[in-house]
Amino acid sequence: MKFISYLHQDKADYGVMNADNLIFSMFDVFEQLNVNSSTEEDLSMESGSIADMKDVPSDLLSFIQQFGTTLNYQINSVLPDLVDKAISLDSVKLLAPIKYPIRNIFCVGKNYKDHALEVSQFTSEVSPELPQYPIYFSKATNYLLADQEPVVIRKELARRLDYEVELALIIGKAGCDIEPAQAADYIFGYTISNDISARDLQNQRGQWFRGKSLDNSLPLGPWIVSQDAIPFPPMLNISAKINGEIRQKSNTKEFIFDIPTLLADLSKGLTLLPGDIIMTGTPAGVGVAMNPPQYLKSGDIMEFEIEQIGTLTNMVKLID
Repeated sequence: MKFISYLHQDKADYGVMNADNLIFSMFDVFEQLNVNSSTEEDLSMESGSIADMKDVPSDLLSFIQQFGTTLNYQINSVLPDLVDKAISLDSVKLLAPIKYPIRNIFCVGKNYKDHALEVSQFTSEVSPELPQYPIYFSKATNYLLADQEPVVIRKELARRLDYEVELALIIGKAGCDIEPAQAADYIFGYTISNDISARDLQNQRGQWFRGKSLDNSLPLGPWIVSQDAIPFPPMLNISAKINGEIRQKSNTKEFIFDIPTLLADLSKGLTLLPGDIIMTGTPAGVGVAMNPPQYLKSGDIMEFEIEQIGTLTNMVKLID
């Protein structure tokens, strides 16, 4: 099941999409859940029965914060009753699944062996040795970009603009000191992210934060695939194309630190919250590591694909 935010007939909405690319508004889903709950005593959850809910969460982030994955089974069960109300994917404009993140994005650096080694080619300050512990940094962003939304960056700030395809996790419930064996229980779902990076700012400042936190520097989408739809831990093919040319190609099984390890380590003494976004690292093939380096230009088309999730496509637009 895919959770999706979209614009339909000039109205912003969100809901779920099935395998036939039919979209069901969450407002219709909740209405059907309420109808069913009036005759099914066992339809309940931690915060009370669906019938007790007067207001549908206003957006997907609010839904995640309120329910996490607790309604997945019930939602799936009512979709066949709502086919007449469903709309097709090609009738909507996609919005970022989560438009406004609750706080900075958690990012993992050097989490693929091949990328960890290629990093040493373009910076003398990073050791070519593989990390013994996960490396974290944050990416500050006021809003996230949707599939097909242009990446608008000022030229003066990023003359060496780069891309990074990454699997992103969406946290579904609060957790601190998470045990690796329970990691899956804290994940709401998976999506594709593009860690747009201004390499000139990175090199100038000697750290990653500034060069990765420009406005419009984080496309994310096209939707969120529910955690229970993909075997855990996910071992998914991941790739990036620039203007049709394959630049990055790997599989998440090549992580140096897998997802259970990352969640257990990151949550030690740090509470993860519903709606938190964790980007898990990028494989080799970034533009700065090519010989000669291949930085993004205005008009470039970035196509990022992750198996069982979909494709995230964005065009670069550099402005004065």
